[in-house]
Amino acid sequence: MSNIPTRMIGRTGASVTQVGLGCAPLGDLFDELSETQAQATLQAAWDAGVRYFDTAPFYGYGKSEHRLGTFLRQQPRSDFVISTKVGRVLRAARNWQSFDKAGWVGGLPFEFDVDFTYDGIMRSVEDSLQRLSLPSVDLLVIHDLDFYFHKNEARVNAYLNQLFTSGWRALDELRRNKVIKGVGAGINEQGMIPRFLNLVELDFFLVAN
Repeated sequence: MSNIPTRMIGRTGASVTQVGLGCAPLGDLFDELSETQAQATLQAAWDAGVRYFDTAPFYGYGKSEHRLGTFLRQQPRSDFVISTKVGRVLRAARNWQSFDKAGWVGGLPFEFDVDFTYDGIMRSVEDSLQRLSLPSVDLLVIHDLDFYFHKNEARVNAYLNQLFTSGWRALDELRRNKVIKGVGAGINEQGMIPRFLNLVELDFFLVAN
């Protein structure tokens, strides 16, 4: 039982604690965490009443999802809400001894391809479920589709078009079939909000600070 107040995410039916845990550090973002430290962090959050957890394939190239899944598998599925992200599909690093970690201190030996197509999103979701070893996630988040990350307006427009003409069909299908409860966008700049709203029907936004 959590003492933290909850808030409903729009019309999704997902009720989240008003304090959640962003799990990027579990992917060795600022420092390399031991497995013991990672699990202790999750246990401390749980003991404090946190029941909303947000992760992504990009966080430590799958390491965050692995660690979060290890913890959440021990909890009743109805007791927490989890979101993960789409837009990057992981693949084994071609040279695991010298691959580009893209700012992660540790992480797993994978690389990513940006992919907002129907097939890319469906594969990303399936891969995430396998890394988490969970039967489902509640919310999916379109990840980093903005100028802040891609540094090129033409590239942003190309990926938005890819999402609108292909990938959105996957997200809408998953939501309509109740595989997930809602779809959001995780962005680094508020100026992207109206652009998304003009293209697709989102349930929420995650804005990095």
